[in-house]
Amino acid sequence: MKIVCDTNVLISGMLFGGKPRELLRLCSTAQVVNVISPDIMQEVEEVLQRPKFGLHPEQVYRILGMFMETFALVTPTITVDDIISDPDDNQILEAAYAAEAEAIVFGDNHLLELVSWRGISVLTPADFLNLPQ
Repeated sequence: MKIVCDTNVLISGMLFGGKPRELLRLCSTAQVVNVISPDIMQEVEEVLQRPKFGLHPEQVYRILGMFMETFALVTPTITVDDIISDPDDNQILEAAYAAEAEAIVFGDNHLLELVSWRGISVLTPADFLNLPQ
């Protein structure tokens, strides 16, 4: 199954554990293919460099390297502006569309109001983990 995780899920999985980490473990074993775009990678890098996380540059680049080795890379061919409250989240939709993903996994509760987008399920990490694999 192909999915696209938002930045919150990726960061939470790497730094804090819980359901997002379980999801990343599935991705690392190829049971689930997480798709990432250059824009998502750039946002992840910017967020990881925030002082509140206390990461050294080499730690940030190690995490990015793991993502590049583990995730499938896609370059979106469309631009959408469906999420007005946080326009950066549109890059998640663009990547999901380009990848023909079956699910988008969001950590932002306000985005779960979508339920689905262009036929792609929108789920929390916990809801995704409850799906039959």
